[in-house]
Amino acid sequence: MAKLMKNDLDRIKQAHQDTGKDWIKVGMSTCGIAAGADKVYDLFVEEVKKRKLDIQIKKCGCQGMCYSEPLVEVRVKGLPEVIYGRVDKEGVMKILDKHVCANTLVKDSIYELRTKR
Repeated sequence: MAKLMKNDLDRIKQAHQDTGKDWIKVGMSTCGIAAGADKVYDLFVEEVKKRKLDIQIKKCGCQGMCYSEPLVEVRVKGLPEVIYGRVDKEGVMKILDKHVCANTLVKDSIYELRTKR
């Protein structure tokens, strides 16, 4: 394995910097995938493309709440970051319709609410 140089580290840091763009992260840990996170991720990608929404769909790892998989973290400008749990096809549609498009939280699915510090 090649040694990482400063330029390599700078490039990695820049690739992971927050662009301020809205995003949805689907937890793709082993327990998440076992609970259907791969299908949830694919549905988000499909629906965002179909609706031509300006939001990134990302994958992430474990968020520590295995009992509530699949977990979906959402950041939309003007709203707090939210982790929704036990997201299924109906949950995907609610998140896109209400949280992303109508700027309203889907209160019956919130597992964690993160306010700005």
